[in-house]
Amino acid sequence: MTHNEKRAHWVKEGLLSTGAGVLYGLTSVAVGHPLDTIKTKMQAQKGFEKISMTKSFVEVVKTQGIRGLYRGCIPPLMGSGIYRSLQFTAFEAMYTYCEGTWAANSIIPRHNNTQTSGLQYRVLIGGACAAFVRAAIETPLEYVKVRRQTGQNWKLIEAFNGFKITWMRTTGLMTTYFVIVDYMRRNHKEFFSRPLLGPFLVSGCAATFAWWVVWPLELAKSQVQCNYGGDKLTLRQRFALVLKERGGFRGLYRGITPGTCRSLLSNGTSFVVMTYAQKKITQLGLRD
Repeated sequence: MTHNEKRAHWVKEGLLSTGAGVLYGLTSVAVGHPLDTIKTKMQAQKGFEKISMTKSFVEVVKTQGIRGLYRGCIPPLMGSGIYRSLQFTAFEAMYTYCEGTWAANSIIPRHNNTQTSGLQYRVLIGGACAAFVRAAIETPLEYVKVRRQTGQNWKLIEAFNGFKITWMRTTGLMTTYFVIVDYMRRNHKEFFSRPLLGPFLVSGCAATFAWWVVWPLELAKSQVQCNYGGDKLTLRQRFALVLKERGGFRGLYRGITPGTCRSLLSNGTSFVVMTYAQKKITQLGLRD
């Protein structure tokens, strides 16, 4: 929805976003999983620590075939529709709920609002709620996916390994993403009127920039969930290990190339699908 479109009751708005979000999640996995597999191997699998994206791709196809690129896709395929739909449900429900709350609906003050460009507190509140909901559902699915992608067995008792760091990563990811999309909703509505390219660029670029912001945490999350370097390391110790083993600061952004390609392609395509679904919901009068 654009910034000033008429909204339904906050509960109904959240439920309507659930259906559109399911389409977003399923599309994201179908389009982006092969690149995600390459990214995970480059970050957290022995033997892939120092080889390029292209060589990693060739190695996977050579040893496992095309199926190897989709290894571990079942958990996110089953769950991505759920947690990605619920992240939009949580955001839209909280965003709409706060519409009648003066404090949350007010603009963040900073030098006459010029530096925040009219950003409201409810965008950050909605983003934080979306992050918690997503992290709670995503953590066990990511754990199984990462284990499968790196050729390891998984244990049910370890399903929530990495929850804390996943929550931290997702909070930064979701708030950054929704701040950018909200800005585009308010200041560049013409992008949302373009049926394909506009929504693709808005969501794809917003998500990709958000991933760049939190990428070191994404790398650490992958390593924790596949037990790279041991399970006793603190976050600071893990970063120190990466800096030592992988050539300094660049090591914290290991896998950023396939991650960027995956994010731009999957989030852009998924948002186009979700935007189309939301327009149909509005045309059918389901928000009335």
